[in-house]
Amino acid sequence: MVEVSEAAAGDARLEQFFHSHRTTRVARRGTVLDLREKPALIASRDDEVVGVLSYDVDGADCEVVHMRASGQWGGVGTALLDRLDEVARGQGCSRLWLVTTNDNIDAIRFYQRRGYRLREVRCGAAEDARRSLLPEIPETGNYELPIRDELEFERALGG
Repeated sequence: MVEVSEAAAGDARLEQFFHSHRTTRVARRGTVLDLREKPALIASRDDEVVGVLSYDVDGADCEVVHMRASGQWGGVGTALLDRLDEVARGQGCSRLWLVTTNDNIDAIRFYQRRGYRLREVRCGAAEDARRSLLPEIPETGNYELPIRDELEFERALGG
């Protein structure tokens, strides 16, 4: 069973997870965000961290800044999103949104199956971010697809 909890500031498990996945920063919408500065949810199973979801609340909007779950089909990503729904509603949010890249086919499928809809495609935005913001963004990603574009998804939170 997956348990999801809110990470406390300075939670060593969170820092270790980011370090092991070589991820502390993400670029989207022409800016770079430091995941260590965002609130996060931690998914664990048998005292092992199996997923992290970093988020940001801005008024009525809650952004999924970054989510990484161990393995597929294990329910970790779904558990993290379900808990984020609760957190966002508790903070008065009416919309969840996120940005991913064009190569992230599995994530695109995952989010659409959970009611997220494609809101915007920013052609060339990932390439621009690689050139000017985050040079460590690889040229190719999942399924050997070139990483070029940002895709923004959103889902309304019902009452």
